[in-house]
Amino acid sequence: MILEACCSDIESVYNAWKGGADRIELCSALEVGGVTPSIGLIQEAVKIFETGTHVLIRPRPGDFIYSPLELKVILRDIEEALKAGAHGVVVGALTPDGDIDEEACYRMVEVAKGADITFHRAFDRCRMPLDSLERIIEMGFNRILTSGQKPKAVEGVDLLHQLIEKAGDRIAIMPGSGVTSDNAAEIVEKTDCKELHASCKKTVEDGGGGTRNITCEAEVAKLRNIIDKK
Repeated sequence: MILEACCSDIESVYNAWKGGADRIELCSALEVGGVTPSIGLIQEAVKIFETGTHVLIRPRPGDFIYSPLELKVILRDIEEALKAGAHGVVVGALTPDGDIDEEACYRMVEVAKGADITFHRAFDRCRMPLDSLERIIEMGFNRILTSGQKPKAVEGVDLLHQLIEKAGDRIAIMPGSGVTSDNAAEIVEKTDCKELHASCKKTVEDGGGGTRNITCEAEVAKLRNIIDKK
């Protein structure tokens, strides 16, 4: 069972590693769903996760319908993230009708040049998820990160199970969104997934009197222990 932790700062990366995560999805601005992190953060993260740093490539918050100019940014960011040492990228794009933007995604896969590539939660906005699964497999993606088209993965277990059954060994289906040590066992049991994605976040006070979220080492370790028993 592979545990992927979502991290948006270097402290979180270190905590995920200490807690026993196998892999990280590295991003910035997790509070808006994540956007592409800085090159400096990528370079420092790969020093900690030497084989498992996957980088979210998303040029802005909001929808996943990208203009030609935005696609240029995405393709350049893929190139630069891999040059910085990333082991994989997390990408995706949709058409205004809610289908996979195959032209854009083929170009992303091409630029990734054989690196590990995940189709992100744009999948949860696809109008025909089972058909979209086949398109994503054909394009050469390694996995799909999805909540089963529900706000939380624990609510989407029925579709997640369907996707995992249909995918077989052709692609990994990785449940994510709202995964915690309280519901991970249920998600694994009801979906038969082999990979799991969680932010394992906790809120801490910052020096300016505010708060921020970071990945919690103890929660990662607790989640690791639970899924290792499955």
